[in-house]
Amino acid sequence: MELTAVLLALLYLLLAARQSLWCWLAGAISCAIYTYLMLGAQLYMEAALQAFYVVLAGYGWWQWRYGAATGEAIEQTGYSWRWHAVAVIVLSGVASVFALLLQRYTAADQVWLDSFTTIFSLFATWLLTRKLYSNWLYWLVIDSVYIYLYAIKGFEKTSGLFAVYIVLILYAMWSWRRSRQEVCNNTG
Repeated sequence: MELTAVLLALLYLLLAARQSLWCWLAGAISCAIYTYLMLGAQLYMEAALQAFYVVLAGYGWWQWRYGAATGEAIEQTGYSWRWHAVAVIVLSGVASVFALLLQRYTAADQVWLDSFTTIFSLFATWLLTRKLYSNWLYWLVIDSVYIYLYAIKGFEKTSGLFAVYIVLILYAMWSWRRSRQEVCNNTG
């Protein structure tokens, strides 16, 4: 099951890098599988994240098909660095509350890493649903932490997936910037 989820997750990121609407279907199926796997590993925040990703995949598909992200990523307006700083502070507070609750009331493992990666992953996915370039910067940090988290929990294939994700994120960043430069060169 883990290998199937890994392959679909790779397909998701490759399609997202190319701004293909089909990324959301591959992501939804992969996340459904991971929900089951994370529950078994007692990574409850991660399991909740994966379940929520299934919902976000539907939202992302709708946004890319009919909503605010119907155009190319280059047409989407981003947010200021101050906006991101406030978001990081607020999200860190939310993640800390979840970690403390999990630590006190559950048998969850790795509550701090699990909570922070979960909360920031939701945020980065929301940025991706809006086709905002900044999502890739968040994913560089988040996925670096996931490599470690999955390795210590025995999900070697998934840890390897996130190492590959780092390379694919760099590809996506390059691809999105190249698209922007091509449009600027053609209109300028």
